[in-house]
Amino acid sequence: MNIDLAGKRALVTGSTSGIGQATAASLARAGAAVVVNGRGRDRVDATVEALRAETGSDQVSGVAADVGTAEGANALIAEVPDVDILVNNAGIFSATPVFEIPDAEWQRFFEVNVLSGVRLARHYAPRMTARRWGRVIFVSSESAVFVPTEMVHYGMTKTAQISVARGMAQEVTGTGVTVNTVLPGPTLTPGVEEFVRDRVGADVPFEEAERRFMAEERPTSLLGRLIRPQEIANLITYVASELASSTTGAALRADGGVAPTIIP
Repeated sequence: MNIDLAGKRALVTGSTSGIGQATAASLARAGAAVVVNGRGRDRVDATVEALRAETGSDQVSGVAADVGTAEGANALIAEVPDVDILVNNAGIFSATPVFEIPDAEWQRFFEVNVLSGVRLARHYAPRMTARRWGRVIFVSSESAVFVPTEMVHYGMTKTAQISVARGMAQEVTGTGVTVNTVLPGPTLTPGVEEFVRDRVGADVPFEEAERRFMAEERPTSLLGRLIRPQEIANLITYVASELASSTTGAALRADGGVAPTIIP
């Protein structure tokens, strides 16, 4: 299969590291003009420079904006009024006992993980439908269907993303625009590496920490290891392409079999 995104413009939120950065690189290699997004200008600029060097593309740009707030989302939209591909990847997670999560944390997680994507899709998707082509992709998680006991507030937001994406897909029926969610499993991002070290112990070599974490806390994984960001980016890039024209309203798993279900 040949994925050619030449002539398309893509925005990837939360793309200064991890899955977002890998996705931005993958889309750029496929020919798309890519907009990198993160909260800090220095990190955005450094990521743009790194991606240009890595991909050989001069069509990588960046916007610093906190899409977890209405003000930040509006600032991003003002700088980038139109895109063909929207990857809602920005998100946060943490481990907290469910009965100790205060209201403010429930609200913060919902703002960052759900409303960021809602606000951007609400702006960009109608413009995509007017052009009769577009892709909206929410980066959810296997936690949407297999809620981790230590991160219920995170799981709640990931489940909400699936529902939002399905409803939006129904709204754009027959327009040439697709809306989907991709469900990564535990992936070796900087945040997850820190999370694993915190759960297993900072003094344990990471290779051993990874093995213990998967065996003890994610024993249902059929891979038995953390997924690498590029493995998720591969699926997102396919979903963003013309090749995935019949895939919409779907929750697509790239979770290494962690969720012990037949379908999401």
